[in-house]
Amino acid sequence: MSKTTPDYSFESRYSGLVCGVDEAGRGPLAGPVVAAAVILTPESVPNGLNDSKVLSQSRRELLLNEMLTRNDIFVSLGIAEPEEIDRLNILHASMIAMRRAVEGLPHLPEMALIDGNRIPPNMPCPAQSIVKGDAKSLSIAAASIAAKVTRDQLMKEADLRFPGYGLAGHKGYPTTAHKTALQRLGASPIHRHSFKPVAEALKGKRFYLKNL
Repeated sequence: MSKTTPDYSFESRYSGLVCGVDEAGRGPLAGPVVAAAVILTPESVPNGLNDSKVLSQSRRELLLNEMLTRNDIFVSLGIAEPEEIDRLNILHASMIAMRRAVEGLPHLPEMALIDGNRIPPNMPCPAQSIVKGDAKSLSIAAASIAAKVTRDQLMKEADLRFPGYGLAGHKGYPTTAHKTALQRLGASPIHRHSFKPVAEALKGKRFYLKNL
């Protein structure tokens, strides 16, 4: 649980537009890593906005819907697919997804506030990293919600294409049930083949064939 409540103090240090950036999906064995960049103003902060980790799924979904339907909040998403994760590694793929999210904003911000301790290379604007930023900055908290809800929805859709793994439930994370399914079914096209449990399942050269 978050020990602090995010506020607008980081954003208020700048006179121009500021975006918060966060990602979801570094740890799963399957699916993309999804990043979001969100621009808020002090007047446009939705009621109840907080770090996605302390909110229920339904509350996260309601907040994202509000952000997407308002014309005074800007949301952009960036995605790195499993193939990129395998080729570049998860850290670099996450950095690329965050940069793509910022590049997709309709307005270039004066500053991008990045959750974590690293700044993605080749950012289109100045950036500041903030450790545990989703619990400190309202803009990063908003981005954490957008990234989490979007990725969860992508995994629910993937579950329909690749049944048997339970992707809609565990969202690709390495649960016991997921690893057991990997051993039984082999890896699907959206699994990260460079991750150890997936690589072990591939040793027997088993590939998921349904719907390919």
